[in-house]
Amino acid sequence: MARFVKVADVGEVPPGTVKLVFVEGFPVALYNVEGQVYATDDTCTHDEASMSEGKLTGPVIKCYLHGAEYDVRTGKVLRMPAVAPLNTHAVKVEGKEIWVSLDGQGQGGGSL
Repeated sequence: MARFVKVADVGEVPPGTVKLVFVEGFPVALYNVEGQVYATDDTCTHDEASMSEGKLTGPVIKCYLHGAEYDVRTGKVLRMPAVAPLNTHAVKVEGKEIWVSLDGQGQGGGSL
């Protein structure tokens, strides 16, 4: 069973935004895509830039450093220079709290 850690309150991640959080010291990017919260590693697989500093457009995050793009729902690479996907993490929303698990790969996001 996955172990979840509280990382933020829902008000800290408004729709269309990205927030850097730490899960047991590990950097994770939270994304709010039209009321669904998703989580990935905060590190771009191409050149280790912070994904939370990138631009979120719908479900697509663009790395600020070299322009690699990923689908935050799946971690899939949409635009090079990245070739490896982002690791995704399970998210659940309970009341006004956002919880993330690093146990295994996430499937889908938590509804607000």
